[in-house]
Amino acid sequence: MSNTPTTQTRIADSFGSQGLMKTLGASLVFVGEGEVHIAMPFSLALSQQQGFVHAGAVTSIVDSACGYAALTTAPAEFDVVTAEFKINFMRPALGTRFVAVGKVQSAGKLLSVCTGEVRAFTDGATAYKVVAMMQATVVNVRRAG
Repeated sequence: MSNTPTTQTRIADSFGSQGLMKTLGASLVFVGEGEVHIAMPFSLALSQQQGFVHAGAVTSIVDSACGYAALTTAPAEFDVVTAEFKINFMRPALGTRFVAVGKVQSAGKLLSVCTGEVRAFTDGATAYKVVAMMQATVVNVRRAG
């Protein structure tokens, strides 16, 4: 499937309907063929007891980035759901802004295998540290109706 404005609109509309992404303060920052980036600012409301961003928040944005990357390659009459993922946390999630990058590694008729990473940025810097990596299996599901 080509990366048409329809694909971008479809993903932006779906992302906008996710209550969790709103709760996290996350935003959709890039949609390309087989790749999606989601940004999330640091917030004390998302921290764990040591002041790092909570693993649940980190996992949520990279899971969504992988899912939406898979959606860019899915037929128009399909949505996607995550069937499985594995995440490795490589260092504490410290930074002022986090960007989850989801990429499709293999897209089949029903399953896509995606990889994702979460990058931590500090005070507008262009350099980043990878704080987490994910591998996910995403399933195409036909939309009802």
